[in-house]
Amino acid sequence: MKAVLALADGRIFEGKSFGATGEATGEVVFNTSMTGYQEVLTDPSYKGQMVTMTYTQMGNTGINPEDIESRQLYLSGFIVKEYLDCHSNWRATMSLDAYLKENGVIGIQGLDTRALTRHLRDCGAQNGIISTIDLDHRQLVEKARGIPSMAGLDLASGVTCGAPYQWSEGLWDLASGYPQVDRDKLKYKVVAYDFGIKLNILRCLVSAGCDVTVVPATFPAEEALAMNPDGIFLSNGPGDPEPMTAVIENIRKFVGKVPMFGICLGHQLLGLALGGNTLKLKFGNHGSNLPVMDLSTRRVEITAQNHGFSVDIVSLAHACELAHENLNDQTVEGMRHKTLPVFSVQHHPEASPGPHDSHYLFGRFVQLMDNFKTGNL
Repeated sequence: MKAVLALADGRIFEGKSFGATGEATGEVVFNTSMTGYQEVLTDPSYKGQMVTMTYTQMGNTGINPEDIESRQLYLSGFIVKEYLDCHSNWRATMSLDAYLKENGVIGIQGLDTRALTRHLRDCGAQNGIISTIDLDHRQLVEKARGIPSMAGLDLASGVTCGAPYQWSEGLWDLASGYPQVDRDKLKYKVVAYDFGIKLNILRCLVSAGCDVTVVPATFPAEEALAMNPDGIFLSNGPGDPEPMTAVIENIRKFVGKVPMFGICLGHQLLGLALGGNTLKLKFGNHGSNLPVMDLSTRRVEITAQNHGFSVDIVSLAHACELAHENLNDQTVEGMRHKTLPVFSVQHHPEASPGPHDSHYLFGRFVQLMDNFKTGNL
């Protein structure tokens, strides 16, 4: 079936559909990962966006239940150069096409994703529409122009959990799969705020020795502190952090009382809670092959990233210092408080997909909690 992708600036790309049919709208971004499309599809941080994969072929490894990163698909559309319906993987249970159909996500293939990526790089991420039912270019562009901007949107409220729950599943083992860890053996009690949390973050926390309770985005700080946690974790998530004023105010209540670690949206919310500012990037950083330097060790890590906003570290000079830097565009990839047990990173140390270069950050969080408990800060 024919399909059309129309951007708000009037650029048109024609292709063929796979997955669901109909119309989908959202901010069009590009992801530079060569593998891991299933984890990309199930990352809640993509809510409200349509993802273009820069690698040419997608679908060749099918879909399996072990690699999902959330309970459903949140992205609006999936854009690829070539969809391969013949998948081959020992864990595969269904095709990518069937998976998108099952979850109501529209895919488009056969367009020039290199040209699209260059256009987004030069002109910036922008709203777009994919349609299999309306192929009129002019009408589609008008629809795309009517989509609300990502800036100013609180999308985390649409992906957070409905009630607190416990998590005790650890990292994948080739021989036994995902192990269930005895909570009595977990030393550190962590309350994890879910702004769109990925499952592998929870697994990394458990494997680092954390007894994790996941709570909704608006869970009161007073109730979290009443659990006597050793640490507070702030998760990744979609959208603009600035409209989340109630969440920001809630985070302020933890500062100085308990060690804190934030990732991605959690990092941005922490920056705002500490009195800083955030800004929207031209096209964002999305992929699993992006270089970052840990400024405390001068070690360069290849990281997974998925964000369209960035913390302005200059606005936080009174409280924080730069801890990690993106070596491609010199944006802030991490910060730490000058006097308090608080730190955060913009990239994804849990990967999925991506390399494990930054896994040590979960150990750093555990060490911070241990130092705080023993008074060795």
